[in-house]
Amino acid sequence: MKIKTLLLLGTLAMSNYYYCQNNEKPVDAGTFSGNIQAISQYYQADSLINAALPDHIMGFNGFTNLNYNRGNFSAGVRFESYLNTLEGYPTTFKGTGMGYRFANWKNEDLDITIGSFYEQYGSGMILRAYEERQLGIDNALDGVKVKYNPYKGVYLKGLVGKQRHFFNDGLTNGNGVIRGFDGEIDINELLDSLNDSKFRLTVGGSFVSKFNDDNNTPDYILPKNVGSYAARFGMRYSKFRFSGEYVYKINDPYPDNQDERFNYIYKNGEGLLFNLGYSQKGFAVDLSAKHMDNMLWRSTNVSVGPTDLMIGYLPALSKQHTYNLAATLYPYSTNARGEVAFQADIMYKIPKKTKLGGKYGTSIALNFATSYVPNRTFINDSLTRNSYTTTPFSMSDSILYQDFNIEIKRKINKKLKFSLNYYNLVFEDRAVLVAKHHELIQAQIAVLDLTYKINAHHALRFELQGLWTKPSKETITLSNGENVIRKQDQGDWVFGQIEYTFSPHWYVAVLDQYNYGNSVPEQRLHYALISSGYIKGPHRFSIQYGRQRAGVFCVGGVCRAVPASNGLTFTLTSSF
Repeated sequence: MKIKTLLLLGTLAMSNYYYCQNNEKPVDAGTFSGNIQAISQYYQADSLINAALPDHIMGFNGFTNLNYNRGNFSAGVRFESYLNTLEGYPTTFKGTGMGYRFANWKNEDLDITIGSFYEQYGSGMILRAYEERQLGIDNALDGVKVKYNPYKGVYLKGLVGKQRHFFNDGLTNGNGVIRGFDGEIDINELLDSLNDSKFRLTVGGSFVSKFNDDNNTPDYILPKNVGSYAARFGMRYSKFRFSGEYVYKINDPYPDNQDERFNYIYKNGEGLLFNLGYSQKGFAVDLSAKHMDNMLWRSTNVSVGPTDLMIGYLPALSKQHTYNLAATLYPYSTNARGEVAFQADIMYKIPKKTKLGGKYGTSIALNFATSYVPNRTFINDSLTRNSYTTTPFSMSDSILYQDFNIEIKRKINKKLKFSLNYYNLVFEDRAVLVAKHHELIQAQIAVLDLTYKINAHHALRFELQGLWTKPSKETITLSNGENVIRKQDQGDWVFGQIEYTFSPHWYVAVLDQYNYGNSVPEQRLHYALISSGYIKGPHRFSIQYGRQRAGVFCVGGVCRAVPASNGLTFTLTSSF
């Protein structure tokens, strides 16, 4: 398959070359496009931060996408290389070879893909095949996907395939087979009388099933076929919008080594997600609510990595933070067993040329997100192994996460602007196990981000962050014999960064994270880093050297642990 795909693309490339050389360009010779990314990291020893130091000393992750398009036809391949994979990425990524290849044909009504593809039904709870390279996630489906638009306003999708499981000198799929169907109707498109109506309505539904005969336990009879269905709607009227989705999954027992109450249980799963929003110029509010219980499902019943062979996506109800201390120390990670979550976003821009808004106006964003363990009644049912009962949006008093934050942005004059942020976090690490001390952590974070534009091509950006945790109930004895009350987790942090931009090509930044408030003086360490980069059009090259703190990197409630490291990192990205 690899050789045939390469020969096909090579033939297309040579055809274009021949036409160009002989000035015989056809009416539609087709076009090539693609992108490249390469990251290499050199590791060095650093016992103070327990830095990762693999035997191979240097890690390398790289990929190249090459796509061809001609009329209704398109095809593409992705060449990947992990020699050896960077620390913190899945160890199932290794070697060099083809990781993705597809061919596609489409017209106005029909769209057919064979080979590798990504897809999502609704919010993704029932099905989401996607790639998040920063997290090392790639659960692309390998098979056939069809989209069909039989009538205006009616959209149908169908697919069958296997999921990418790991990469070892090429793509290797899991054993499970995924089958899915999705339909959506745009009522306003369907009915001519509603074309110009301010009220918009779409309805949709999905069915997804898996087949796998993986069964490595002699204790239970595991189902080989598992099905799930979903229904959704979306409404909009003038400045208001409201959407909802319900997903139901039949029993899908899976091993759980951390809590026997969830180990190989046959309980059905369900999820509910609602969103209500209002927006106008200068003001917007968004409210969300989610109930999710036992909705984790994979195309296998064998224990695999945390993000391997995931069929559905567990959506997060929280703001995705970008500032370092808020994003990496206590990030939100969707609870796989289930949660009841709520979120509210309010955005308001104080008009310009007012006392509070100033000359250019002032933007204020408020966010509140919280998540609780569902209220469950556990039952002793060794025969059916349903384990517990629960009802939608019934939550216990066991908090998983709470985040209140506010952001204020203001432009003072043509040269100076700032962003001021405050976060108040409650983080139950006994549920996610990412902090140094597994406990209920309460933290406050403040951030000042200041940018000064020197002239049209030069700018300075200053960033200062602080994080403070509460005292714990634990007393510890220091090396000098003194007894002190330990602050929660690693105590207090400060982060500082200075970035100088030479527009449009160069930038250089220096930063430091300092754990100045650690209860143990020997662990009050600096994590200094210097980085620089060059940008020209679609090409970007960067280099950085220094310490990187161990932490957690999350995107959309899905996370991966990042080990501490010390060394040199090169990054190259380009597109064409």
